[in-house]
Amino acid sequence: MKEFVIRRHRADLSQNSDRRTLLRIDDEGKVMFADRYVESVLGYDARELQGRPVHSILASRQDDPFVPSNWNRIERGQNVLVTFRHKEGFFFTASLSMRVSMRDSDTAASATISHRDIASIDPLLLKLAEDTASAGIWELDSQNNEMTWTDGLFKLLELRTDTELTPEQALFYCQTGQPRVRAMFRRCIQSGRSFSLDLDILTSRQNVRGVTIHGRALKQSGRVGGTLVDRTREMQRDLARRDAERILAATTQSTPDVVAAVDLKLNLLHCNHAFVQQFETIFGVRPRPGDSLTSLLTEHPNERRLIERLWQRAFDRDNFVVEMPLAQQNRELPVYEFHYQRLTNDQGDPIGAVHVGREIAPRASHSASSEYRIRHDPVTGLMNRRAFIARLLRTLEHKTHRESCDSLLYLDLDKFERFNDLTGSGTCDRYLRELAGNLGIRVRQRDALSRLSGDTFVLLIENCPESRARKIADNILDAISEFVFQWQGESLQTTASGGLLIMDNDAPNDPELLLSQAADLCHTAKISGRNRIHTARAAGEHVDESEAWKEAEQIREALDNERLILEFQSFKPVASATWGDHIEILARIPANNATQDTLGPDQFLPIAERFDLAKRLDRQVIRQTFIWLNSQPLLEPRLKYCGFNLSLASVLDDTFADFIESLLDDSPFDSDCFCFEIREAHATQYPDEVAVLCDALNKAGCRVALDGAGASVESYSLAARLPVDIIKLDRRLVEDLEKDPVQQVMVEALHRIAEVAGKVTVATCIESEDTLRKVRALGIHYGQGFRFSRPKPLAELTPATVQLTTGRIGG
Repeated sequence: MKEFVIRRHRADLSQNSDRRTLLRIDDEGKVMFADRYVESVLGYDARELQGRPVHSILASRQDDPFVPSNWNRIERGQNVLVTFRHKEGFFFTASLSMRVSMRDSDTAASATISHRDIASIDPLLLKLAEDTASAGIWELDSQNNEMTWTDGLFKLLELRTDTELTPEQALFYCQTGQPRVRAMFRRCIQSGRSFSLDLDILTSRQNVRGVTIHGRALKQSGRVGGTLVDRTREMQRDLARRDAERILAATTQSTPDVVAAVDLKLNLLHCNHAFVQQFETIFGVRPRPGDSLTSLLTEHPNERRLIERLWQRAFDRDNFVVEMPLAQQNRELPVYEFHYQRLTNDQGDPIGAVHVGREIAPRASHSASSEYRIRHDPVTGLMNRRAFIARLLRTLEHKTHRESCDSLLYLDLDKFERFNDLTGSGTCDRYLRELAGNLGIRVRQRDALSRLSGDTFVLLIENCPESRARKIADNILDAISEFVFQWQGESLQTTASGGLLIMDNDAPNDPELLLSQAADLCHTAKISGRNRIHTARAAGEHVDESEAWKEAEQIREALDNERLILEFQSFKPVASATWGDHIEILARIPANNATQDTLGPDQFLPIAERFDLAKRLDRQVIRQTFIWLNSQPLLEPRLKYCGFNLSLASVLDDTFADFIESLLDDSPFDSDCFCFEIREAHATQYPDEVAVLCDALNKAGCRVALDGAGASVESYSLAARLPVDIIKLDRRLVEDLEKDPVQQVMVEALHRIAEVAGKVTVATCIESEDTLRKVRALGIHYGQGFRFSRPKPLAELTPATVQLTTGRIGG
């Protein structure tokens, strides 16, 4: 643990400035404590900094106090000047010095506890102990028939301390059990056995108190001693609890509603007669308070899993409502409206939950009406296609007023037809009904789940970020694969394929078109291997569907056969010469026949994203590049930078960093020469996910670039706080840069922010000498564009052949 003193530094002020604060940092670099002056220096409240890594408030890694260059000076007692990042986003210089250093593993000094004779205890301390515990100490000498009391006993009996009493008179205060008290005393004196007895006493002021008397034989013959403890408050609490239980029992027994309460382990705390009767009728076992619902439903695994999920949902939420029968196995059972309510303790922590179920016979009988049949699926009770289309249309009409986008999850069960061949349509209907019940408790209350037809379902996920929608889709897929339906001793279980369609503001307003696109995604998931979800953004109404399918098949065939055409484009320093190759990898999709054209990035990227091929495409480009580079050992000392563009699917892929690490393990090239470029729009929309990916790639030794910086006002804060190494300027900032003074100011601002944060800047799309001169004047580090190099086949990066007397090099 290190304690550092931070002082704001200005060359024109005395170093004894009062603007200073103290930070305590553990050996892992996390802030464990900040004093009350930290807000005036860093802008953060002390509680905001606790647990945060120290590098989050530093301008760059070079300012870390634990790097060798800084730490050596700090250990010698010198002050170090470092640059901090204020909460408001600006940077400032501060003087850093260490006050205290200790190891986190240091332990407290050892101590011992020894016995102390009660006779030597200060009377005031003894009185304090008795008052706190509402107890008193007594001692009886049976030979002399004398009893001594401490002040605590006089206080319990509401007597003056100078009152003279005999043991026989003391027994008069016992309301009941005087013969038993005498017998306990005699047995203790004769056999030496200790005793404990609960009594009700009547004080001198006629107040009833519940007490517990403890006694044991002392070493001296005929002497007994012990304590008298007041338990009146416990008695009152017990009485209040019993009264509350009687009121609760009377209330729940007087209603026909089904009432039950459980603890966090699903043990029954309370249940009324209606619950017991219904439970025993359905499951053949009579529940009682204290029984475990999990144990009671051992013979009914499907119902047990459903009930466990419902109660777990109740523990996690304050309350919710669900309509269902007590068991899904029988459609003839009455349907209840269950109101679940979480139970909490005084600290707000959950301790259980309660549900009240009311039979909704009038509403259930109404389900036979034509209106209900028009809007609901007769097998599962979910909304049907007609009702879902109407719901989706209402959502599309209000999409411009939402903070996040909406999504469609289209699901189709894998190989469900074999269930029908094996069990018949009736059992399949029961399977679908129970599966729908399980899925219903997995979705959010605001979302809409529908059965479109057969074994096809669709879920409308409203006002939800794409990353969260992807997790919901994965959870639904897991729920389907984990669901087991028992039929005549066999377990029916399957998986599902799905298409997740992200509907942003540019999505068409045609529900049928959106469902068609989601169904296409589901189809690509099926033909790609099933039990997976393909994700893409909704395409506009102007898209030629047949042409899109042809191009998607062209991309898929190129990926299957590893036939991507790889190219590279060089970028170079604009101010000084630097040895080595700096390249960005580009890709094209080859034609499969004479009627097709080669597809460039502008053509195939939207199609790849729509048909959920972008993540696979990214990995294939990177893998194919690594394979080619590994075959060119002479490039290893020359290659200084090799950049790859990442799609949003790769940015949101939790396994992408692991994939890169596996390639680096087999590559002779230094991991530092590989850079992965993330679009500024993606970093703005998903800052947390991008930060996690940047940290993972940096940990693997790779660099990360922010591509398209300057496209929005968010670029300036992203350039400062995101853990990226390179800032690539948006092409719109660089085009006609020499003619637009506003663009020049914006580029200069981004460049200065990047330099202060220790990052490198790259100007893209430099196509003229005038633009290059202006970029050089603004101090940009690197330039990229047709002025330097046009895209070339990757094979042309091979070192030139040189014939020497000792042999040939390169080629």
